[in-house]
Amino acid sequence: MITVFMICAALFSAPEIISVTNAPEDDGSLLILEFQGVLETPENHIGLLVQRRVTDIDDQIWDTVMAEALPLEGSELMDGYDPDYPILPATSYHYRTVVLTAEGDSLFGEVFVGAEQAEGEWFSPSEIPTLIGCILFVGLIFFYFHRAKRGIEFFLRPIAGIEAIDEAIGRATEMGKPILYVPGLSTIGDVATIASITILGRVAKKVAEYGTPLLVPNCDPIVFTVCEETVRQGYLEAGRPDAYDNDSVFFLTQSQFAYVAGVNGIMMRDKPATNFYLGMFWAESLILAETGALSGAIQIAGTDAVTQLPFFITTCDYTLIGEELYAASAYLGREPKQLGSIKGQDSCKAVMMGFIALGVILSIIYAITGNESVVFLGRLLSL
Repeated sequence: MITVFMICAALFSAPEIISVTNAPEDDGSLLILEFQGVLETPENHIGLLVQRRVTDIDDQIWDTVMAEALPLEGSELMDGYDPDYPILPATSYHYRTVVLTAEGDSLFGEVFVGAEQAEGEWFSPSEIPTLIGCILFVGLIFFYFHRAKRGIEFFLRPIAGIEAIDEAIGRATEMGKPILYVPGLSTIGDVATIASITILGRVAKKVAEYGTPLLVPNCDPIVFTVCEETVRQGYLEAGRPDAYDNDSVFFLTQSQFAYVAGVNGIMMRDKPATNFYLGMFWAESLILAETGALSGAIQIAGTDAVTQLPFFITTCDYTLIGEELYAASAYLGREPKQLGSIKGQDSCKAVMMGFIALGVILSIIYAITGNESVVFLGRLLSL
């Protein structure tokens, strides 16, 4: 009799589901479970299982959708994160709790039958600041598109690595040595590879004008094909399609370090005056750049691989860091759409930096004066 009373008391004090509501501002895949009795959980209650089944199927097996340690950190849990047990929209569920004790017993709670159905929402009010930011961002880009098409000249912050490209090509021309261009080791689906191929087109045009040999080894068949057409187009734009050498763009191998060995062999045999490493690189970056430095070539590198940037910075003469690689084509080509995109992004960054600076100033003013109106303005800026 005493044992039954203790079990009933323990069951009464265990966390119990009091409501199951639809999660706001989601796609209809989450439900919020609210509990009571969280703080008064006995010490011998060490775990909580939350089980669920579909309402319309009475004989369905209860699925354990959550397992939590007791006591709970809060009074709410979110159901639907487990991909093995998803929440289906417009479906009714029953819930129950199972408390695990230190003695190995399982205490079943009452079945909760009043769960709301999950419903998705097409609009999230909390994302309004993001919508405003996107409108501002796109608006500035189109504004500068229009100005660039009208022939208005834009000032772009000079980047040493980009300005040195013409100098590096001229150096190779004066020395009568070839230019080595490595477009990275990634596939055509990589943004850095696309940016590298765009720059290759500008380099090929300059090379065609100066009559300088160009070597473009590739490790991906598709990138090889695109690079070949890009270089041929560069010679065509320069008015010298007959000067294009079919052997200037070639395929080596898809093996990473076999490709590096082949490129290093080209460096040591042909002694290029200028080496370009633009694209996506991995562990081979230091091997390539160090060999190029030993051969005496001027080296210009650029990548968005954060882990490889230190190696390029220490071994190359110029390095394009991150988005500077993407901006290089706009710097070299001066095309209106690309210039408008660069200026629009820079303007958005300036606006964001202005908001951040203003927020810091308001926070300092509030810390000194305690003015509540300053706090209100700061909250608006935090959106």
